[in-house]
Amino acid sequence: MFIEQLKRKLSNPSCRFIGEEQAFRSAVLIPLIEIDGEWHILFEVRSFHLRKQPGDVSFPGGRVDANESPLQAAIRETEEELGIDSTKIKVIGELSPLVTSPSFVMYPFVATVDYSVSQLSFNKEEVEEVFTIPIKWLLNYEPYSHLVKVQIIPPNDFPYEKIVNGKEYQWRTREMEEWFFDYQKYTIWGLTARILKHFIGILKDS
Repeated sequence: MFIEQLKRKLSNPSCRFIGEEQAFRSAVLIPLIEIDGEWHILFEVRSFHLRKQPGDVSFPGGRVDANESPLQAAIRETEEELGIDSTKIKVIGELSPLVTSPSFVMYPFVATVDYSVSQLSFNKEEVEEVFTIPIKWLLNYEPYSHLVKVQIIPPNDFPYEKIVNGKEYQWRTREMEEWFFDYQKYTIWGLTARILKHFIGILKDS
């Protein structure tokens, strides 16, 4: 009986990775816009007045609120930031979640947007400007990367007495790969570049 109950529980996991329920959750939309018969990806430049990441290139998106699914959050944030009516957003699918640490996860979705760039009425408190990149160009572009070392620094009250070697414990220094896309005057990096690289990789494999 126990094994059968366990099988049922494991066949429908409540979360996709351990710690998801406690993590800060955000969602973004990769908006596809057709321009002169060619598909482009729409990007935002974050307002220079924002406290976090001013001037960075990003996809529309933000925090997943309580009682809201990641998809609902991605659509809501796209409406708020770009002034796009949700009825003009046609969701194509979802990419794998991007887990940057046990405390942060981002859910990317892909959708077509039935707007022209000139029709967008973006929120200037959050968005400095918008621009698009042809998918055809991205398929032929080779992004470049740099390695960033991430060091673990335990807090002063860390219980060293409970682990072997105590304060002499050898924490592993982790290396993180940061990807960069350069397009005209814009540089895409950080989480946006990691999601973009994953998405373009899917397109190349299809």
